[in-house]
Amino acid sequence: MDASFTAEQDEIRRTLRELLHKRCGPEELRAAVGTPAGYDTALWEAFGRQLGLPGLALPERYGGVGCSVTELALACEESGRVLAPGPLLATAVLAAPLVLALGTEAQRTALLPRLASGELTAALTVPGTALATALGLVGDNRGDWSGGGRAGGVQARRADGGWRLYGQAAQVLDGHSAGLLVVAAHTGGFARSRTLLFLVRAGAEGLVRVRQTTLDETRPQARVELRDVEAELLGGSDAGSDAGSDVGSDVGSERRGAAGSGVPGALAAVGNTAAAVLAAEAVGAADRALERTVEYVRQREQFGRAIGSFQAVKHRLADVYVAVQAARSAAYYAAWAAAKGERVGPLALAQALEALRTAAAEGIQLHGGIGFTWEHDAHLYFKRASGDELLFGPVHRLRGHAADAARLFDGGEVAV
Repeated sequence: MDASFTAEQDEIRRTLRELLHKRCGPEELRAAVGTPAGYDTALWEAFGRQLGLPGLALPERYGGVGCSVTELALACEESGRVLAPGPLLATAVLAAPLVLALGTEAQRTALLPRLASGELTAALTVPGTALATALGLVGDNRGDWSGGGRAGGVQARRADGGWRLYGQAAQVLDGHSAGLLVVAAHTGGFARSRTLLFLVRAGAEGLVRVRQTTLDETRPQARVELRDVEAELLGGSDAGSDAGSDVGSDVGSERRGAAGSGVPGALAAVGNTAAAVLAAEAVGAADRALERTVEYVRQREQFGRAIGSFQAVKHRLADVYVAVQAARSAAYYAAWAAAKGERVGPLALAQALEALRTAAAEGIQLHGGIGFTWEHDAHLYFKRASGDELLFGPVHRLRGHAADAARLFDGGEVAV
C-alpha cells in the first residue's frame, strides 16, 4: 500500500479547502442552515458544475469523474472541517451508488448524469430510525427493519402494473429537499418477506415531506410520509425482485456483481463505503476543532501567562492530537480498502466519531465560559459528533457488530 497521495488528490483537497474558506465561514454556515433547503444552493451548484464533487466516484460513462472512494473521502474531510451542510453525503455517498449497483441501464443513463452534475439531489429513505441497520453498520440488515409486513415501516404493493408505497420514514438525510427518493420498502407478506428499493420523484401525489428540528442543524433531516405514492422499482424488473437476497437475476451480471447478494448486499456495500467517507469527514471536523482550541489557548491568558503553556492543558491537547491522527490513519485505510472489498469502514467510523467527540468536548472545556455560549461555534462540532452517533452508531454498537462479524469471541477464525 502506497500511503502517499497523488498530485490529483492533493489538488482536490487544496481546491476544495480554498473554496470552503471563502464561501463557508461561520456566518455563511449559520445563514445556510436557516434557509428552507438547509444548505447554500449556490455553493452546491459550484460543487457540481465547477468541481464535479457529486460525481467523483461515479464512472465517466455516466457523467462522473471516475475517481475512487479515496478522493470522495478527501473531499468530505474538507467539508467536514467547516461542517458544510449540503446533500453531498445523501446524494453521492448513499443514493447514487445504489442506482449504479441495482438500476437498469435506462435508469442509470437517466439519473446518474444528473446526480453527478448536482442538478438532481437524492436521498436514501429507510423506515423509522433504521438507517444504521439498513446499511449493515450495527446489525444484520437481512431482518425486518423495513416493516416485516407488520404495521409501521414502508409497505409496497402492486397496482395497475406498477407499485404503490405507503408508510413513513423519520430520519431521512436531506429528504425535504431531494429531487429523488430511493425508498426501501417491504413487500411480499409473511410467506415471501423481502425488502426492495423504489424510486419516488419529488412532487409525487401523496408524498409529504417535513423538515425536522434536529440536534445537528448542519445535517438536515426530514420526516417522509408516503400515502399511496406511485413508485418505480429500482431495477425495473419483477423477476429482479424475486427475493431480497437475490435481486436482479435477469437485469445483467454487472448489477448482480455490484449488489453482491441483492438489495441487502448492495446496502451493506454502500454502508461500508459510507462509513469510510463519514470517518474522513469526522476526522476533518475533529482536526479543525483541535486547531481552533490550540489557537485559543495560545491567546487566552491566566495568571499572567497563556493557558496553553500549562502542562495539564498540553497533556489534554496531546491526547486529542494522538486520537485524531490515529482516526485519520484508520479513515484513509478504510477508504483505500473499500475499493478492495474489505469491510473496515465501520471500525474506522467508530474511531473517528470517538475522536471527534473527544476533540469537541475538550474544545468546549478549554474555551472556558465562551465555549458554552450559543454564539461560539464549539457546540456545533460537539453536536455533529453526537448527531452522527445517533444516526450511524453508537460507537460501541459499530465495534460490537464488527467483532461479531469477525467472530472474535466465539473461537472462530477472524475474517474481515
